[in-house]
Amino acid sequence: MSAALWDSAALRAATGGDVPDGVAVSGVSIDSRSVGPGDLFVALRDVRDGHDFVPDAMARGAACAMVDREVPGAVPLLRLGDTLAGLTALGAAGRARSPARFVAVTGSVGKTSTKEMLAAGLSACGAVHAAVASYNNHWGVPLTLARMPVSAGFGVIEVGMNNRGEIAPLSRLARPHVAVITTIAPAHLGRLGSMEAIAEEKADIVLGLEPGGVAVIPAEGPCAALLHRRAEEAGVRAVLFGESGTARLLDWRGDAESQSFRVGLDGESFAVSLPVPGRHMAMNAVASMAAARALGADPRSFAEGLARFAPLAGRGARVVVPVAGGAVLLLDESYNANTTSMRAALAVLAAQEGTRRVAVMGDMLELGNEGAAMHAALAADAAACADVVFTCGPQMAALHDALPAEKRGAHAADSAALAPLVADALRARDSVLVKGSLGSRMAVVVRAIKALEQQGAAA
Repeated sequence: MSAALWDSAALRAATGGDVPDGVAVSGVSIDSRSVGPGDLFVALRDVRDGHDFVPDAMARGAACAMVDREVPGAVPLLRLGDTLAGLTALGAAGRARSPARFVAVTGSVGKTSTKEMLAAGLSACGAVHAAVASYNNHWGVPLTLARMPVSAGFGVIEVGMNNRGEIAPLSRLARPHVAVITTIAPAHLGRLGSMEAIAEEKADIVLGLEPGGVAVIPAEGPCAALLHRRAEEAGVRAVLFGESGTARLLDWRGDAESQSFRVGLDGESFAVSLPVPGRHMAMNAVASMAAARALGADPRSFAEGLARFAPLAGRGARVVVPVAGGAVLLLDESYNANTTSMRAALAVLAAQEGTRRVAVMGDMLELGNEGAAMHAALAADAAACADVVFTCGPQMAALHDALPAEKRGAHAADSAALAPLVADALRARDSVLVKGSLGSRMAVVVRAIKALEQQGAAA
């Protein structure tokens, strides 16, 4: 039997809580639906109170539940004053006891893809523990750290934000040896007010770097000079990636499904093959390789690991959906969107081969007073890259109106209304991109497209 992740003594020491002797947990979960046998279930409060789901966690085999109020049941309880504070303390203890080298990733665009590339590449260099999905907030970062096996050689953390002042404490909790800032783009512009304010918040990731730490940051692009200044002020070494950086993209060749290139690093170059399209993905790979070298990983082994990279659902996953007469290629970018990532996704759609290239675009949220204008400004890109464009949401109405008449598909108030219109319009050999902010719920459209397979089988 493998050693416990946390036992009673370690849980007490980490959290200051009260737990019976003899407890040993093999994992940590905050969602009763994902609890496995032997897990510690942490009863957090959000839209729903996790304490109400302790019985469900028990039924699924939880070995212990972290609580800050009494709950019925026989599972041993780790009692303390506040479960979120307890999870944060457990994450800090997980980080403190780990001998691993840590990298933390933030940015407006590409942070989850870059995190997944780091996980794939580093897996060829040693044992890796990485954040799940987009667990990058005030509970996601400590949860990732609390799950950290002592045996892991590398830790990969994703750090996100919604408001000013959120990244610094998360970085100080993770204490990375390397920090990566991918790209600055107008995400959360409505909350922070300017691109410079966004960049300042993202740059706060350097405040948590370990002594001797390295910041991997864009050589050029929006607010690059600000990022360089922040790294210099923090006294950390900066590795620049981009066209003019010390980490550069060389000899790029790409098609509708994959790409190959070389990454130039400090006078050497390393061949990389990625099983996904898009030059923006190649730049994420350049950043990830620069970070891996800064961690002390072997670049050639890392490049071999990158060949196993696969984008997550909602973040560029490619799904072939059988339909009558053939199949539809679904490009699932439904998890999030801003103007930069939308243009990159449209470029990937443009490279697809098929009878039609269909774009399905939902609102890009939190863009502030310029939101409608920023949506309309994408009309030229959408018209150039797609044969027909479906839209939903009040902001996307501006893009719909700005499109040439021959490019306009249906516009609907929301994704639920648009989904059946898109599904009815698709036919064999279409390539369809679905993208929008998470709040636009474009996953509803994705599910409707995937359901075409069952409809075809039933016909």
